[in-house]
Amino acid sequence: RVHPKFLHSNATSHKWALGAFAELFDNAFDEVASGATYVNVDMLENKKAGNRMLLIEDNGGGMDPEKMRQCMSLGYSAKSKLANTIGQYGNGFKTSTMRLGADVIVFSRCPGKDGKSSTQSIGLLSYTFLRSTGKEDIVVPMLDYERRDSEWSKLGRSSLIDWDKNVKTIVQWSPFSSEEDLLRQFDLMNDRGTRIIIYNLWEDDQGMLELDFDSDPHDIQLRGVNRDEKSIKMASQFPNSRHFLTYKHSLRSYVSILYLRIPPGFRIILRGTDVEHHNVVNDMMQTEQITYRPQYGADSYSKDSNMSAVVVIGFVKDAKHHVDVQGFNVYHKNRLIKPFWRIWNAAGSDGRGVIGVLEANFVEPAHDKQGFE
Repeated sequence: RVHPKFLHSNATSHKWALGAFAELFDNAFDEVASGATYVNVDMLENKKAGNRMLLIEDNGGGMDPEKMRQCMSLGYSAKSKLANTIGQYGNGFKTSTMRLGADVIVFSRCPGKDGKSSTQSIGLLSYTFLRSTGKEDIVVPMLDYERRDSEWSKLGRSSLIDWDKNVKTIVQWSPFSSEEDLLRQFDLMNDRGTRIIIYNLWEDDQGMLELDFDSDPHDIQLRGVNRDEKSIKMASQFPNSRHFLTYKHSLRSYVSILYLRIPPGFRIILRGTDVEHHNVVNDMMQTEQITYRPQYGADSYSKDSNMSAVVVIGFVKDAKHHVDVQGFNVYHKNRLIKPFWRIWNAAGSDGRGVIGVLEANFVEPAHDKQGFE
């Protein structure tokens, strides 16, 4: 049994909201193996409540009813079983969605494999519902349908009474007004994929949404401490330092450097416009490649060939303007874990303008994938 208050405390493992987005991108990225060709992030209007919601969708393999339950129930993570996956709809799904908003509704359609019929499922993980109804357990109402011949029909795990109860709960606590209205979401996907809608987005102490949809119609930005007007102004002046100056508050800037390599033909779409993939190496001049091997003790190097990383190091092209840009982008299995990690803090200007990129697969990322264990 898991009490609903854990949903909230669980999500605080993400201090930084953009780090929560990154985990949702990871899940979509892992769907490339199932044929996903895009991940799309957008803002939607909640007609029922008159406020704004977040959409994250991909056209990957979707989740069957079983996988959907694993994804949305607490304490489950399949990630450890699968090599080479960075996301996996496991625990990261819960911590990241709950970090961005109080409630999430998921629509997923999965083509039938091995002679099984295709399915589609709807699940609601709603902190508002659990809190308002005083639940002691995390209850996740779900609806499953299967395709028989050319019709979608209810796939009931129990009685019709339970089905109707789930429909009623989902309709009452979601942005949708009827079962027909819910099912219309599936018209927006082809034969497979997952559509995640996060709503009742968190607000700051002033009652403003933490996410800023207005500063740039093609971006999602953060208000508050991550936003530094001086850096934003400098970014337009020094284009080669733009990512360093803006990744903390701009999702578009952060996602463009989130992966070292993008699968061929895969698109990341943010609010209607493709995100242009960016390799920080292109911002450098006088670059050098160094093979880094961790040292153990006084003079023993690791003999294990996997225990090494190729570091590309150089000066940022704007270095002559003495812009205070420095640090290393450290990736793990293609995914950025430490953006512009400052290796030293010098009192003077030592190290200013020096940036580097490396992929360190021999260390394990921390739980929130924003640091190493």
